[in-house]
Amino acid sequence: MSHALIVLRHSKSDWSADYGGSDLERPLAKRGRKAARAAGRFLAATEVPASVICSPALRASATLALASEARDWEWSVRESGALYDEGVEGLLGEVRREPEATHLLMVVGHEPTCSETVRLLIGGGLIQMPTAALARIDLLVDEWGEVGPGTGVLSWLVVPRVIGA
Repeated sequence: MSHALIVLRHSKSDWSADYGGSDLERPLAKRGRKAARAAGRFLAATEVPASVICSPALRASATLALASEARDWEWSVRESGALYDEGVEGLLGEVRREPEATHLLMVVGHEPTCSETVRLLIGGGLIQMPTAALARIDLLVDEWGEVGPGTGVLSWLVVPRVIGA
């Protein structure tokens, strides 16, 4: 049984917006909304994750919602604060809890966690994920619980300007 993880960094947020001061509530910028839609079109043309784990931050959930407009998605979404405030270990903890029936999982999170997670899973390298970047890691594991350092191979990494954002 093969497993794969898609890491999606949230789209560009609007630092100048009046959002009440809570970092969790910072909205997407116009450019970020465009990039999120482009990420969705890319996914719709390639593969659709069965399940998604998303940060509770508005910019992450808005990225996912806009990406979803590209296709009538049939995935389950669960929100986890670990993707917002627990770094790589928090993200990996959530991935390791994924049901075995899921073969393609996507996480929607933040920097530096997205880049650090990809680097850790593929055993190193210089990976920098700009906003709205997508990376697919093919995992060399039989179960989600086995995901860890060096257990993956980078299948692809795409950035917004390459996919038409």
